[in-house]
Amino acid sequence: MNTSSQGEIKLANFKVGVDSVIFCVDLERNRLLVLVVKRIEEPFVNTWSLPGTLVREGESLESAAYRILSEKIPVKNLYLEQLYTFGGPHRDPRESPDSYGVRYLSVSYFALVSYASAHLLLENSKQVAWYEVSKVPPLAFDHDQILDYGYQRLKNKLAYSPIAFDVLPELFTLHDLYQLYEIVLGANFSDYSNFRNRLLKLGFLQNSKIKISKGAGRPANLYRFSSSAFAPIKDYPLVFI
Repeated sequence: MNTSSQGEIKLANFKVGVDSVIFCVDLERNRLLVLVVKRIEEPFVNTWSLPGTLVREGESLESAAYRILSEKIPVKNLYLEQLYTFGGPHRDPRESPDSYGVRYLSVSYFALVSYASAHLLLENSKQVAWYEVSKVPPLAFDHDQILDYGYQRLKNKLAYSPIAFDVLPELFTLHDLYQLYEIVLGANFSDYSNFRNRLLKLGFLQNSKIKISKGAGRPANLYRFSSSAFAPIKDYPLVFI
């Protein structure tokens, strides 16, 4: 383009932020939760949003995402993945004619943590809360869209990757595993017997020979995920459900 005839081309001046969709599976109460924070400053003061931050000088995107996690919850078992970049114009009210072309870009991440390791650092804080995914209040900015995108990614990842084993304890029952899938994907996503048989045939679940009693039923076997057994098939297009 001839800039002399078309005028000066204005380049956007981006500020880069990281917003994280932090999911948590509560097996005890059969819930899928997401972490939200209440904003304490404009824009959208006193409105719930996803945990986020602007990236600091010299800080990588992933480091910023982990920083947000560490500030909110002390996690041990964790799955974290970059989700999508949201950068449409006017997604942030701070983009005004008086802001000298400043645009706010959000590189989003999604994380899955276990409920046992997801206690809030400030358990009595009114600024941080776990909400059931189906009951999340309207969120600031375009965070409703980011949450929806993250939820779809989580469901897709469960279908073809061993993401569930990043948040289950080292030893778990097959019913625990099935319940995690059911919480995320919805009731009746698969017949339990078919689910059990399919997972066992893949060969990466090892029977620990330890049994545990839950309720009045027969003791259940405890299994563990074997990363070495999974390694030879990790690049194959598997379907776990």
